[in-house]
Amino acid sequence: TFRSYFTYVKVLSMELNLKYRGRIATSEDIKLIDNLMRENPEASRHRLSKLFCQAADWRQANGALRDMVARSYMLELERAGYIKLPAKKSNPPNPMLERKKPKEIKIAKHLIASPLKSILPLDFFQVRRTPREALFNSLVQEYHYLGYTQPVGEHLKYLIYAKDKVVAAIAFSSAPRHIGPRDAFIGWDQHTRRQNIHLICYNIRFLILPWVRVKYLASHVLSKISGTISEHWQKQYHHPVYYIETFVDTGRFLGTCYKASNWIYLGKTKGLGKDSMDKKVNRSIKDIYAYPLTGDFRKHLLRSAS
Repeated sequence: TFRSYFTYVKVLSMELNLKYRGRIATSEDIKLIDNLMRENPEASRHRLSKLFCQAADWRQANGALRDMVARSYMLELERAGYIKLPAKKSNPPNPMLERKKPKEIKIAKHLIASPLKSILPLDFFQVRRTPREALFNSLVQEYHYLGYTQPVGEHLKYLIYAKDKVVAAIAFSSAPRHIGPRDAFIGWDQHTRRQNIHLICYNIRFLILPWVRVKYLASHVLSKISGTISEHWQKQYHHPVYYIETFVDTGRFLGTCYKASNWIYLGKTKGLGKDSMDKKVNRSIKDIYAYPLTGDFRKHLLRSAS
Protein backbone atom coordinates (compact mmCIF):
# COMPACT_ATOMS: atom_id res chain seq x y z
CA THR A 1 0.00 0.00 0.00
CA PHE A 2 0.98 3.64 -0.38
CA ARG A 3 1.35 3.87 3.38
CA SER A 4 4.09 1.30 3.27
CA TYR A 5 6.38 3.78 1.50
CA PHE A 6 6.40 5.82 4.65
CA THR A 7 6.60 2.98 7.17
CA TYR A 8 9.70 1.16 5.98
CA VAL A 9 11.93 -0.17 8.72
CA LYS A 10 14.72 2.31 9.48
CA VAL A 11 18.20 1.02 10.09
CA LEU A 12 21.04 2.90 11.70
CA SER A 13 21.85 5.50 9.04
CA MET A 14 25.41 5.52 7.77
CA GLU A 15 26.81 8.04 5.31
CA LEU A 16 28.24 6.59 2.11
CA ASN A 17 31.06 7.93 -0.01
CA LEU A 18 28.72 9.65 -2.48
CA LYS A 19 27.10 13.08 -2.68
CA TYR A 20 24.78 14.36 -5.39
CA ARG A 21 23.21 17.82 -5.71
CA GLY A 22 23.65 18.47 -2.00
CA ARG A 23 22.26 15.10 -0.88
CA ILE A 24 24.67 12.82 1.00
CA ALA A 25 23.90 9.18 0.25
CA THR A 26 23.14 7.03 3.30
CA SER A 27 22.45 3.39 4.03
CA GLU A 28 18.91 4.49 4.84
CA ASP A 29 18.44 5.71 1.25
CA ILE A 30 19.72 2.36 -0.07
CA LYS A 31 17.31 0.48 2.19
CA LEU A 32 14.40 2.64 1.08
CA ILE A 33 15.14 2.23 -2.65
CA ASP A 34 15.56 -1.55 -2.28
CA ASN A 35 12.20 -1.74 -0.48
CA LEU A 36 10.48 0.36 -3.15
CA MET A 37 11.83 -1.85 -5.95
CA ARG A 38 10.79 -5.01 -4.11
CA GLU A 39 7.27 -3.70 -3.42
CA ASN A 40 6.88 -2.29 -6.96
CA PRO A 41 8.55 -4.84 -9.28
CA GLU A 42 6.93 -3.41 -12.42
CA ALA A 43 7.72 0.22 -11.66
CA SER A 44 9.84 2.17 -14.13
CA ARG A 45 12.80 4.27 -13.05
CA HIS A 46 10.58 7.32 -13.56
CA ARG A 47 7.98 5.90 -11.19
CA LEU A 48 10.58 4.82 -8.64
CA SER A 49 12.07 8.30 -8.51
CA LYS A 50 8.66 9.75 -7.65
CA LEU A 51 8.05 7.10 -5.00
CA PHE A 52 11.47 7.76 -3.51
CA CYS A 53 10.85 11.52 -3.32
CA GLN A 54 7.49 10.95 -1.67
CA ALA A 55 8.89 8.53 0.88
CA ALA A 56 11.99 10.62 1.61
CA ASP A 57 10.02 13.90 1.40
CA TRP A 58 12.58 15.24 -1.07
CA ARG A 59 10.96 18.35 -2.50
CA GLN A 60 11.68 21.74 -3.97
CA ALA A 61 10.97 24.81 -1.89
CA ASN A 62 7.60 25.16 -3.66
CA GLY A 63 6.59 21.64 -2.62
CA ALA A 64 7.15 19.92 -5.99
CA LEU A 65 8.92 16.56 -5.96
CA ARG A 66 12.58 16.59 -7.00
CA ASP A 67 12.03 13.49 -9.11
CA MET A 68 14.29 14.50 -12.02
CA VAL A 69 17.18 15.05 -9.61
CA ALA A 70 16.25 11.82 -7.82
CA ARG A 71 16.53 9.82 -11.07
CA SER A 72 20.08 11.07 -11.56
CA TYR A 73 20.86 10.42 -7.88
CA MET A 74 19.64 6.82 -8.16
CA LEU A 75 21.72 6.36 -11.31
CA GLU A 76 24.81 7.55 -9.43
CA LEU A 77 24.04 5.04 -6.67
CA GLU A 78 23.85 2.27 -9.26
CA ARG A 79 27.14 3.32 -10.87
CA ALA A 80 28.76 3.23 -7.44
CA GLY A 81 27.48 -0.33 -6.93
CA TYR A 82 25.03 0.38 -4.10
CA ILE A 83 21.82 -0.55 -5.96
CA LYS A 84 20.69 -2.31 -9.15
CA LEU A 85 17.96 -0.40 -10.97
CA PRO A 86 15.43 -2.04 -13.29
CA ALA A 87 16.20 -1.86 -17.00
CA LYS A 88 15.14 1.28 -18.80
CA LYS A 89 11.65 1.09 -20.24
CA SER A 90 11.95 4.27 -22.30
CA ASN A 91 14.23 7.19 -22.99
CA PRO A 92 12.16 10.33 -22.39
CA PRO A 93 13.80 13.54 -23.61
CA ASN A 94 15.75 15.39 -20.95
CA PRO A 95 15.54 19.15 -21.60
CA MET A 96 18.63 19.70 -19.44
CA LEU A 97 20.74 17.43 -21.65
CA GLU A 98 19.18 18.16 -25.03
CA ARG A 99 19.30 21.92 -25.00
CA LYS A 100 18.60 23.79 -28.20
CA LYS A 101 19.65 27.33 -28.90
CA PRO A 102 16.78 29.80 -28.63
CA LYS A 103 15.15 30.82 -31.88
CA GLU A 104 16.53 34.14 -33.08
CA ILE A 105 14.06 37.02 -32.91
CA LYS A 106 15.04 40.11 -34.87
CA ILE A 107 14.54 43.57 -33.33
CA ALA A 108 15.45 47.07 -34.45
CA LYS A 109 18.95 48.19 -33.46
CA HIS A 110 18.65 51.96 -33.18
CA LEU A 111 21.44 53.66 -31.27
CA ILE A 112 20.31 55.00 -27.91
CA ALA A 113 22.95 57.39 -26.57
CA SER A 114 21.36 59.89 -24.24
CA PRO A 115 21.29 60.88 -20.56
CA LEU A 116 19.53 58.39 -18.28
CA LYS A 117 16.87 60.88 -17.23
CA SER A 118 15.77 61.30 -20.85
CA ILE A 119 14.63 57.67 -21.09
CA LEU A 120 12.99 57.39 -17.67
CA PRO A 121 10.78 55.92 -16.42
CA LEU A 122 11.76 52.45 -17.56
CA ASP A 123 9.25 49.61 -17.77
CA PHE A 124 10.24 46.29 -16.15
CA PHE A 125 8.51 43.13 -17.36
CA GLN A 126 8.95 39.79 -15.61
CA VAL A 127 8.74 37.52 -18.66
CA ARG A 128 9.18 34.03 -17.18
CA ARG A 129 6.30 31.90 -18.48
CA THR A 130 4.98 34.72 -20.68
CA PRO A 131 5.02 35.23 -24.48
CA ARG A 132 7.98 37.63 -24.11
CA GLU A 133 10.24 34.93 -22.67
CA ALA A 134 11.30 33.84 -26.16
CA LEU A 135 12.59 37.36 -26.87
CA PHE A 136 14.58 37.35 -23.63
CA ASN A 137 16.16 34.00 -24.52
CA SER A 138 17.00 35.17 -28.02
CA LEU A 139 18.64 38.44 -26.93
CA VAL A 140 20.75 36.77 -24.25
CA GLN A 141 21.87 34.06 -26.67
CA GLU A 142 22.83 36.63 -29.30
CA TYR A 143 24.40 39.40 -27.24
CA HIS A 144 25.58 38.08 -23.86
CA TYR A 145 29.14 36.76 -23.87
CA LEU A 146 28.02 33.56 -22.08
CA GLY A 147 25.04 33.01 -24.36
CA TYR A 148 21.77 31.54 -23.12
CA THR A 149 21.54 28.50 -20.84
CA GLN A 150 18.22 27.32 -19.47
CA PRO A 151 18.32 27.93 -15.69
CA VAL A 152 17.79 24.97 -13.39
CA GLY A 153 15.33 25.34 -10.55
CA GLU A 154 13.52 28.53 -9.61
CA HIS A 155 14.26 31.53 -11.81
CA LEU A 156 12.89 34.81 -13.10
CA LYS A 157 13.68 36.74 -16.28
CA TYR A 158 13.17 40.44 -16.95
CA LEU A 159 13.11 42.63 -20.03
CA ILE A 160 13.56 46.35 -19.49
CA TYR A 161 12.05 48.84 -21.91
CA ALA A 162 12.56 52.55 -22.52
CA LYS A 163 9.17 53.45 -23.98
CA ASP A 164 8.70 50.71 -26.62
CA LYS A 165 12.37 49.75 -27.08
CA VAL A 166 14.15 46.95 -25.21
CA VAL A 167 17.31 48.28 -23.58
CA ALA A 168 18.33 45.53 -21.13
CA ALA A 169 17.70 42.01 -19.87
CA ILE A 170 18.43 40.50 -16.48
CA ALA A 171 17.81 37.07 -14.94
CA PHE A 172 17.97 35.47 -11.51
CA SER A 173 18.00 31.81 -10.49
CA SER A 174 18.36 29.54 -7.49
CA ALA A 175 21.67 30.22 -5.75
CA PRO A 176 24.70 27.90 -5.80
CA ARG A 177 24.65 25.60 -2.78
CA HIS A 178 28.03 26.41 -1.27
CA ILE A 179 29.99 29.65 -1.62
CA GLY A 180 32.47 30.04 1.23
CA PRO A 181 32.63 33.86 1.49
CA ARG A 182 28.84 34.13 1.24
CA ASP A 183 28.21 31.46 3.84
CA ALA A 184 30.62 33.20 6.22
CA PHE A 185 28.97 36.59 5.56
CA ILE A 186 25.50 35.23 6.32
CA GLY A 187 26.77 33.17 9.24
CA TRP A 188 24.87 29.99 8.56
CA ASP A 189 26.02 26.43 9.16
CA GLN A 190 25.56 23.61 6.68
CA HIS A 191 22.19 22.51 8.04
CA THR A 192 20.71 26.02 8.04
CA ARG A 193 22.09 26.70 4.56
CA ARG A 194 20.40 23.61 3.15
CA GLN A 195 17.17 24.57 4.86
CA ASN A 196 17.08 28.23 3.78
CA ILE A 197 19.09 28.51 0.57
CA HIS A 198 15.86 28.88 -1.41
CA LEU A 199 15.49 32.30 0.27
CA ILE A 200 18.40 33.76 -1.69
CA CYS A 201 18.86 34.11 -5.45
CA TYR A 202 21.66 34.52 -7.95
CA ASN A 203 21.95 37.12 -10.73
CA ILE A 204 22.97 34.79 -13.57
CA ARG A 205 22.71 37.13 -16.57
CA PHE A 206 22.75 40.90 -16.99
CA LEU A 207 22.75 42.40 -20.47
CA ILE A 208 22.70 45.99 -21.67
CA LEU A 209 22.11 45.75 -25.41
CA PRO A 210 25.20 46.82 -27.37
CA TRP A 211 23.52 49.71 -29.17
CA VAL A 212 22.33 51.20 -25.86
CA ARG A 213 24.94 53.58 -24.45
CA VAL A 214 23.31 55.28 -21.50
CA LYS A 215 25.52 56.18 -18.57
CA TYR A 216 24.32 54.82 -15.19
CA LEU A 217 21.67 52.63 -16.84
CA ALA A 218 23.06 49.38 -15.42
CA SER A 219 23.19 50.60 -11.81
CA HIS A 220 19.70 52.10 -12.18
CA VAL A 221 18.33 48.74 -13.36
CA LEU A 222 19.95 46.94 -10.41
CA SER A 223 18.55 49.46 -7.94
CA LYS A 224 15.03 49.19 -9.33
CA ILE A 225 14.97 45.41 -9.61
CA SER A 226 16.06 44.99 -5.99
CA GLY A 227 12.84 46.68 -4.89
CA THR A 228 10.52 44.26 -6.68
CA ILE A 229 12.21 40.88 -7.09
CA SER A 230 11.12 39.45 -3.73
CA GLU A 231 7.49 40.24 -4.48
CA HIS A 232 7.77 38.61 -7.90
CA TRP A 233 9.49 35.54 -6.43
CA GLN A 234 6.67 35.24 -3.91
CA LYS A 235 4.10 35.38 -6.70
CA GLN A 236 5.87 32.80 -8.85
CA TYR A 237 7.24 30.40 -6.22
CA HIS A 238 5.23 31.13 -3.06
CA HIS A 239 8.13 32.36 -0.96
CA PRO A 240 10.18 35.58 -0.85
CA VAL A 241 13.92 36.10 -1.25
CA TYR A 242 15.97 38.22 1.12
CA TYR A 243 19.36 38.35 -0.53
CA ILE A 244 20.89 38.45 -4.05
CA GLU A 245 24.37 37.45 -5.12
CA THR A 246 26.37 37.50 -8.33
CA PHE A 247 29.80 36.68 -9.73
CA VAL A 248 31.84 39.14 -11.81
CA ASP A 249 34.47 37.85 -14.23
CA THR A 250 37.22 40.41 -13.58
CA GLY A 251 38.99 39.37 -16.76
CA ARG A 252 36.16 41.11 -18.61
CA PHE A 253 34.47 43.49 -16.17
CA LEU A 254 35.21 45.70 -13.17
CA GLY A 255 31.87 45.25 -11.41
CA THR A 256 31.32 49.01 -11.55
CA CYS A 257 27.51 48.88 -11.73
CA TYR A 258 27.32 46.57 -8.70
CA LYS A 259 29.62 48.82 -6.70
CA ALA A 260 27.58 51.88 -7.71
CA SER A 261 24.41 50.10 -6.54
CA ASN A 262 25.91 49.40 -3.09
CA TRP A 263 26.45 45.67 -3.60
CA ILE A 264 28.94 44.28 -1.10
CA TYR A 265 32.19 42.68 -2.23
CA LEU A 266 32.67 39.39 -0.34
CA GLY A 267 35.74 37.81 -1.89
CA LYS A 268 36.56 35.48 -4.76
CA THR A 269 35.35 32.12 -6.00
CA LYS A 270 37.75 29.17 -6.02
CA GLY A 271 37.35 28.50 -9.73
CA LEU A 272 36.05 25.00 -9.08
CA GLY A 273 33.12 24.03 -11.27
CA LYS A 274 30.84 21.18 -10.27
CA ASP A 275 32.69 19.02 -12.81
CA SER A 276 36.02 19.54 -11.04
CA MET A 277 36.39 16.12 -9.47
CA ASP A 278 40.04 16.57 -8.43
CA LYS A 279 39.58 20.02 -6.84
CA LYS A 280 41.71 21.66 -9.53
CA VAL A 281 40.77 25.08 -10.91
CA ASN A 282 38.76 24.54 -14.10
CA ARG A 283 37.14 27.93 -14.67
CA SER A 284 37.88 31.60 -14.19
CA ILE A 285 38.04 32.96 -10.64
CA LYS A 286 35.38 35.62 -10.09
CA ASP A 287 34.58 38.37 -7.61
CA ILE A 288 31.55 37.68 -5.40
CA TYR A 289 29.06 40.50 -4.71
CA ALA A 290 26.03 40.42 -2.44
CA TYR A 291 22.98 42.59 -1.96
CA PRO A 292 20.79 42.00 1.13
CA LEU A 293 17.20 43.02 0.34
CA THR A 294 16.22 43.75 3.93
CA GLY A 295 18.06 45.04 6.97
CA ASP A 296 17.06 41.94 8.93
CA PHE A 297 17.98 39.46 6.20
CA ARG A 298 20.04 37.33 8.60
CA LYS A 299 17.02 36.84 10.86
CA HIS A 300 15.22 35.14 7.97
CA LEU A 301 18.20 33.23 6.58
CA LEU A 302 19.27 31.88 9.97
CA ARG A 303 15.79 30.89 11.07
CA SER A 304 15.32 27.23 11.95
CA ALA A 305 12.32 25.26 10.70
CA SER A 306 9.63 24.80 13.32
